[in-house]
Amino acid sequence: MLFKLAFKNIRKSIKDYAIYFLTLLIGVIIFYVFNAIETQTAMMNVQKSTYDIIQLMNSFLSGVSVFVAIVLGALIVYASNFLIKRRNKEFGIYLTLGMSKGRMSAILFVETLLVGVISLILGLGLGVVLSQFMSIVVSNIFEADMTGFRFVFSMAAAVKTCIYFGIMYLVSMLFNAISISRCKLIDLLHANKKSEKLKLRNPILCLIIFIAAWVILGVCYYLVNVKINEISPRKDMPIIIVAGCIATFLVFWSISGSILTVARAMKKLYYRKLNSFTFRQFSSKANTMVISMSLICLMLFLTITMLGSSISLSRSMNKNIRELAPCDAIFVKPLGITGSLYGGDNPYADALKEDAKKPIIQSLNEGGVDCSLFDETTTAFYYDCLGLNMDKTLGENLKPALGMYMFIAPDSFEGIMTESDYNKVAHVFGAEEVTLGKNEYAMVANLEIMIKIRSEVMESGRELEYNGFTLKPAYDRCLEGSVFMSETRSNEGVIVVPDEAVSGVNKTKEILYVDYAAMSRQELLDYDEKIVEQMNSIHYISTTTSVDTREGLKRDSVGLGATLTFISLYIGIVFLIASAAIISLKEVSESTDNIERFAVLRRIGTDEHMIDMALFKQIGMFFLFPITVAAIHSVFGLNMVKKIFESFGMGSLGIPLLITAIIIVAVYGGYFLLTYATGRRIIKG
Repeated sequence: MLFKLAFKNIRKSIKDYAIYFLTLLIGVIIFYVFNAIETQTAMMNVQKSTYDIIQLMNSFLSGVSVFVAIVLGALIVYASNFLIKRRNKEFGIYLTLGMSKGRMSAILFVETLLVGVISLILGLGLGVVLSQFMSIVVSNIFEADMTGFRFVFSMAAAVKTCIYFGIMYLVSMLFNAISISRCKLIDLLHANKKSEKLKLRNPILCLIIFIAAWVILGVCYYLVNVKINEISPRKDMPIIIVAGCIATFLVFWSISGSILTVARAMKKLYYRKLNSFTFRQFSSKANTMVISMSLICLMLFLTITMLGSSISLSRSMNKNIRELAPCDAIFVKPLGITGSLYGGDNPYADALKEDAKKPIIQSLNEGGVDCSLFDETTTAFYYDCLGLNMDKTLGENLKPALGMYMFIAPDSFEGIMTESDYNKVAHVFGAEEVTLGKNEYAMVANLEIMIKIRSEVMESGRELEYNGFTLKPAYDRCLEGSVFMSETRSNEGVIVVPDEAVSGVNKTKEILYVDYAAMSRQELLDYDEKIVEQMNSIHYISTTTSVDTREGLKRDSVGLGATLTFISLYIGIVFLIASAAIISLKEVSESTDNIERFAVLRRIGTDEHMIDMALFKQIGMFFLFPITVAAIHSVFGLNMVKKIFESFGMGSLGIPLLITAIIIVAVYGGYFLLTYATGRRIIKG
């Protein structure tokens, strides 16, 4: 009997369940798709190092799933409360007819269970289909061999989804039972006759606080964009974040009174059609949604920032590999024999001292690396800086970088290269070569802020003392260039001096740039991985030579980019769903209050089109304000992120923001249209 009644209730209230069901369905799909990546990628034929990166990415996604489950669980509880409020009168009739609260809770339990089971089945079905496309995306990102691709169902992801959502439903049912137990018959029967009191705050006070809140936000924007180089990430940033959150709360606290004040001042707008009714409705309800709208705004801000920055960062890192890894491999061998590495406590100290005296090719051959497959090679050297550090070369100009980059310090020693060696390196990287006089020097870097700082030094004509030479700038700017291969722009600077200036100076590093002989793609990958394995083996511990390969850097870059993108998509879409669903459920749950108000409008002769437009504007304002404030936050937030990640060469945000906008319009806009359609049906009775 209970099952039959619950089933009839679902059929009767199917439109009321639409937003709730859609939220559950999308939640299940997203949860399954991202948790199925592990199973999907397990069948891919990739290099061992690539497989390790994919496994690490899967571990991150599994950890994030716990957080996602908590967010979705809170959303399900919130949605369940909406359904109870929507059906207050129905439950009141049940009590009037003699049904116990326990039996009524049982009906709600069965209804929630049925909706949950249906959403799980449909969500898992759609998730299984969509996860196949996700596996293709992942395979393209990691350049996997998909010749053995087949349709895969992830039992582990399905079980995890069922367990997590099962727990969410049980918690929701518990809250439902508590809500029903606290219901009073008179409140249930007269719920539809109660309307929210029009609580208008002092409009002048609201306007003052509204302006003050934006002043605080303006200061925060200024600090994280203009003064980003001068603030401390540990001390100042938490204060700025807290101030921004409080100011956002004050914006929404004051918006109800301030927007009504401004609207009233614009009489042509205020008295046009039903705008006066719409503004007062918004002002009244905005008072009850201050906390929720503030949280929604912050979640949308995080969504836009995370999606935009992660996609841009991933694209930029891939671009960096093409520019900053121009050869197949680079070997770096320290030539100095000082320090703890060569001390008596190291059992390989003697071997290391002997190895430091050998040419790098000899060390590689003795270490088991097959150098016969090296096609083109270029060798360059670093020289002893003779105590020349950044404090001496840059002085006061260095201060802007000290607070931002942990690897930069006043006592950091400068890298010294000769003109002839650097020009060979510049040829490898396709960079501008240098031309120096006998007593001139040049500076080269690729980290944006260091290029700016070193350019100021060069422009000032600062002279340097090195090995008995007094060197003056050969250029009025720092040249952009690289020495070591990397997936990021991390070259904080190299000083290029004339060849004769290093006479008698010890060499500190030997650098070998290598291009392999012509071979197939798979042979290149196998050879590349064999070199890395050989140099990381126990047999190679007697040399300090290190290696970076283009393929290795590419794997690391792609792995980091993919991990950041997937995590951002995962959290961002869930936040987006939660934000849109909260507004939707809040608006639809209060549609009962609107029935009588819109009925009054009909009785005084208002046509249906004007009523529909008034409802459209009212719901639109609740959706529009949080996303607008979030978008303003994001403009400055993304600019700050771009400056922080400038070492990654973070480029244009145009395409990433376009992708983000498409996702937001699809999800957020979809919820808005569904909310309007549901609200319109309710007020029409």
